[in-house]
Amino acid sequence: MADQKKKQIPLRLSAKLYDAIAAWAEDDFRSVNGQIEYLLTECVRQRKKSGKYTPKRLEESLEIDIEELEADR
Repeated sequence: MADQKKKQIPLRLSAKLYDAIAAWAEDDFRSVNGQIEYLLTECVRQRKKSGKYTPKRLEESLEIDIEELEADR
């Protein structure tokens, strides 16, 4: 049977990105941690299928300005 342990990693997010993910998580009835894990899993699954990093529908679902988030870095 595969190892079921989960790795813990430190993650730093801008306040705007955290707030957007938290709102999205609430809409999907998940914790913020659960939402991040879900989003990463979906991105990896999509990349395995198509070779792309993120599906278009995922980018459209996130109602924040990506350029604005990147400018905060």
